[in-house]
Amino acid sequence: MPRTRDLRFLLIGFLPLLALLNVSFGGVAAALWTVGIWAVVAGVDAFWPGAQRSPPPADAPQGWLVGVLRVYAVLQIVLIAAGLLAARDARWLDVALLAGAVGFVTGAQGITFAHELGHSRSRLDRALAWLLMTSVAYPHFMVEHYRGHHPRAATHDDPASARRGESLWRFLPRTLAGSLRHAWQLEAAQLRQLQRGWAASPLLWSSLAVLGVSAALLAWGGARALVFWWLQSAVAVLLLETVNYIEHYGLQRATLPGGQREPFAVGHAWNADHVVSNSLLANLQRHSDHHMHAWKPFDTLQALPGPQLPTGYAGCLLLAAVPPLWFGLMHPRLEEWSAGERGEAEVLSNL
Repeated sequence: MPRTRDLRFLLIGFLPLLALLNVSFGGVAAALWTVGIWAVVAGVDAFWPGAQRSPPPADAPQGWLVGVLRVYAVLQIVLIAAGLLAARDARWLDVALLAGAVGFVTGAQGITFAHELGHSRSRLDRALAWLLMTSVAYPHFMVEHYRGHHPRAATHDDPASARRGESLWRFLPRTLAGSLRHAWQLEAAQLRQLQRGWAASPLLWSSLAVLGVSAALLAWGGARALVFWWLQSAVAVLLLETVNYIEHYGLQRATLPGGQREPFAVGHAWNADHVVSNSLLANLQRHSDHHMHAWKPFDTLQALPGPQLPTGYAGCLLLAAVPPLWFGLMHPRLEEWSAGERGEAEVLSNL
């Protein structure tokens, strides 16, 4: 029997189903509903009493929750197909609005769940992760995130970790270019190590699939279909990389005397335990525990006492877009966390 507290993760299906309905009403309706849902989630996270804490994790993984993510993968493909059908004969303004509404779901949830499925040991789940990332024209995430970001997070070697004082708008070009370049370098290195050719590379085949889908869409639906798909992908990727910006902003792992990086610890990722956004995003905001135990299923992640964001991701996405506001909120939190770490170190040194 599913635990009652875990039924909140059924909210995962709410956004794609609502988006499917709204796409049928046209671009304006879809865009208005998207903005409204975003505002509601951000508002509940920030102002609803008691919404800042999620229920405690499961003692053991609940298998049915993996099924929820698998069903979502199907819903995303259906949603993109519905968007394409609506965009093919729409006005250009509606094409853009539809792409924004669909990209909000494929970025906020689709990439989040691809990330979770990609951490699974199941071949089916990893295949679904590749499908989801290919559907937003960003398959190199499947290499860079697991082999690049996780070992290097919260260091200056990681293009997906934002540095203190770096605005979102300076971070985006650095992470987009750096992640793409490093993913191909990592894939080439692994193929050499395994003594395999590029024909064995899922990154190559997924990238070719992106080109093939682009050509097919142009032939089937003309410029509108092609622009819709690439624009919803761009919105999805913008959300992904903005979340990356938030997750490790200004946090830095030390270099040990031997030149190695210190192990990833609770203080190397920002956390938020807001129940609505955590329910919609499969506990992604319990980010320190995820990095420290990358194979843990999302429903078993702990709310650790690491650095805490001012609100959930829905609100932080908006805050990060305004650098002075973001810096004004985050830099005192960075200083408070650093002071706490120094105080703990001094206590330990006196024992």
